[in-house]
Amino acid sequence: MIRGRFITLEGGEGVGKSTNLQFIQQLLVQKRIDVLLTREPGGTELAEKIRQLLLEKHSEAITPQAELLLVFAARAQHVQHVILPALAQGKWVLSDRFTDATYAYQGGGRNMDNQLIAWLETAVQGELRPDLTLLLDAPVETGLLRARHRGKLDRFESEQRSFFERVRQAYLARARQAPQRYTIINAGLPLVEVQNQISRAIDALVS
Repeated sequence: MIRGRFITLEGGEGVGKSTNLQFIQQLLVQKRIDVLLTREPGGTELAEKIRQLLLEKHSEAITPQAELLLVFAARAQHVQHVILPALAQGKWVLSDRFTDATYAYQGGGRNMDNQLIAWLETAVQGELRPDLTLLLDAPVETGLLRARHRGKLDRFESEQRSFFERVRQAYLARARQAPQRYTIINAGLPLVEVQNQISRAIDALVS
């Protein structure tokens, strides 16, 4: 059986990932591709519990090191129990965030060592990497305004603007380093134009 493809959708807060995940899923279904929609942190029962630990605000501060290890603990479950089995069955996997988010949020936002992240990436994933990463990019202020309109902010959404500026720049740096895998989508445009960009990227992968 031919291995499925692995697509990830990345971006900071308020860039429209939820809306466009559904759009990508519909595009693939229309092309008669068997697609599994998942997310990070999360994707399994245990990983979803870790997600709650990461997103909720606590009286005890979570250290950057603990945060990083929790992210990869959730990812280890996700990779072994969801992503690899689905790809082996020939399914396409579409994930709301993956390891690029760790380089952006923990590496960029928390100023953690990228070499440590890279070591954990190899230890947890082996050779698994996305076939295509769509980066929804918009000015930080635009994204934060959208996020605030959604309601109560989680632990990450409550960070300072400077944190999200570092996250955005880390994402863009990742995209420059791997242009063959990344497609940057201008998420500041009207939705129809954003989705036209996404459609072109998906068509190029499918063809």
